[in-house]
Amino acid sequence: MIRKYTQFVASLLWLFDMALLVVSFALAFFVRSTAFAAFGPVPVAQSFGQLAMAVVIFTLVFRMSGLYRSHRFATRLAEVFSIFQSIALALLLLVASTYFLRPRYSRFTLVLFGLVDFSLMSLTRAVARNLIAEVRRRGHNLRYALVIGAGKLGRTVAQRLEARREYGVKVVGLLARDERRVGRALGGVEVLGTYDDLEQVLGSRQIDQVYIALPLSLHHRVRDLLVTLSTHTADVKVVPDLYQFMTLNGGVEEIDGMPIVALAHGPIHGWDAVGKRAFDLIFGSLMLIGTAPVLLATAVALKLSGTGSVFFAQERMGLDGRTFRLLKFRSMRQDAEQNGAKWATADDARTTRLGRFLRKFSIDELPQVFNILKGEMSLVGPRPERPIFIEAFKKQIPRYNLRHKVKSGLTGLAQVEGWRGSTSVEKRIERDLYYIEHWSLWLDFKILLRTALGGFLSKNAY
Repeated sequence: MIRKYTQFVASLLWLFDMALLVVSFALAFFVRSTAFAAFGPVPVAQSFGQLAMAVVIFTLVFRMSGLYRSHRFATRLAEVFSIFQSIALALLLLVASTYFLRPRYSRFTLVLFGLVDFSLMSLTRAVARNLIAEVRRRGHNLRYALVIGAGKLGRTVAQRLEARREYGVKVVGLLARDERRVGRALGGVEVLGTYDDLEQVLGSRQIDQVYIALPLSLHHRVRDLLVTLSTHTADVKVVPDLYQFMTLNGGVEEIDGMPIVALAHGPIHGWDAVGKRAFDLIFGSLMLIGTAPVLLATAVALKLSGTGSVFFAQERMGLDGRTFRLLKFRSMRQDAEQNGAKWATADDARTTRLGRFLRKFSIDELPQVFNILKGEMSLVGPRPERPIFIEAFKKQIPRYNLRHKVKSGLTGLAQVEGWRGSTSVEKRIERDLYYIEHWSLWLDFKILLRTALGGFLSKNAY
């Protein structure tokens, strides 16, 4: 029944998409023919012949792209991006087909048509998603799930499915290893039987999905369970007992059809990496130009003070654990570390009088703009630390090394929130990891703006 209902909804979506396609094309044709009539007339017959081709091509592309498959667990952004990719591909195929037929048509009309169709489809899908979510919350259009595993992992799966009613998945029960749990309710979900009762439960209940959520110690039971499930039509999903180890952007990847579970990998790659590098080059260059008078004045003041060299280069650890030489204006005596590395403190006797002023206003950090332009650092990211301190931190603080999954930054979320100097290292790492997990260019811009509006001033800057 549910599968038939899903097919019915998919058919309605297709009809609605085709209606939007016709409306978008007609609107684009109208705008081109009226507002841009000065560019010449638009051939009516050939344009609407092109519309007929668009209906065929868009239908094929939309179906091949999976736009009409169930998107219960897809994010809104993923669905919008899928619509964009599908329309872009369909437009390319449409242009290619018309190139060989060589009809007269308006390229501007096609571009406008694509933009309008994308906007309308994205808007209507968002509205439809909200309506369907509300229908599911009211107990309709549900899929019924059985969770095999009543331990911590199984209960977590059941609780999350039950908490997200908009997914439309109703957990009918759990299967446990221990017979003593049968008949009890765990987290509000009844234990229907043991693993050996799987065949009987599938035969007596309406089960559309089965989630295998066993601990690593019981994975030898998975094969037998899959053999039993192979004779039934329920969708089977295996939840690996690895979620506790998943950190940054963990998920399932694929190598030539073989699934690979990724526990952690950097969040910034591909076009994101290109965008972040462009962001650094543009705003880094503007920063260099804007602070040039301060840089020059500070260099002259340090030279005249006679306390040592103007610049100070120190080894720091950045992206993927690679080290680089970080530049700073000298704020301590030349012999500050003759007895070994030491963490800076508020009343550090090694700091010079001019150095205290530079540190108070974070002016000593400005030369790092050259590290940014060289690509060793980014404008925004976790602050780089010295390898000698990192060795101690990574043993004391869980997930510390994950901050090296992105480039180090001149400023960061932890810094604008005041976690600098001798404040809690644990809290600083927490904010660094939050930044990495939620990274976007917009977040970078907001942190940079907060820094420019006073984030470089802190009572903990020393």
